[in-house]
Amino acid sequence: MSIWTRIIEVLAALRSGEGLSSIFDRLRSAPEQSVGFTIAVIGLGAKMAKADGRVTRDEVTAFREVFHIASEDEENAGRVFDLARKDVSGFEDYARRIHQMFRGENEEALVDLVEGLFHIAMADGEYHPNEELFLERVAEIFEIKPRCFNQMRMRFVPNAEPDPREVLGIAPEATLDEARDAWRALVRETHPDAMIARGVPEEAVKIAERRMIAVNRAWEAVSEGRA
Repeated sequence: MSIWTRIIEVLAALRSGEGLSSIFDRLRSAPEQSVGFTIAVIGLGAKMAKADGRVTRDEVTAFREVFHIASEDEENAGRVFDLARKDVSGFEDYARRIHQMFRGENEEALVDLVEGLFHIAMADGEYHPNEELFLERVAEIFEIKPRCFNQMRMRFVPNAEPDPREVLGIAPEATLDEARDAWRALVRETHPDAMIARGVPEEAVKIAERRMIAVNRAWEAVSEGRA
């Protein structure tokens, strides 16, 4: 059974008029968390896509880049997007419920989720100020540290070359051994098996590709004495 079929089964409760955001309270444990993660990215992404005043084809297409969507599942995926876009609940309500779902042992999944939103935000090649405010507020509700948020922004927004030590999350005076330990820890966190274990569906593990590339480049720069 595909994740999209499972999602539609979960959303069957909406026929009675229940709001989309309310379902997050039911998806607190595996394997339901992977369903919740998918709905969270699509739900928040659908609302963020309107943050700059328009929903572009690029932003809609970005969902296909965040999630592998088989042709037979396109209709169900589109239905989830439309439900989120039309839901009267605000994005802050979504974010608070999602935070409650993943807080604790699976907090790293919240970082994965925000990375998916960054991917969607940058799909049209522009980083709108309203998208920045949206993502900052979501990260604040998720209790993601500002430094972690800035690391994500450096990976996605083409403004300045990221500081390799900042990417690795180490201090300027950190030793090579400390840098290596940080790099290895980030690689472990970004491994597909680790992501799936914390609730990210198999269809979405490629959202970490950009993170892995940035982490490896940062380690290369530090290990070669270029940072």
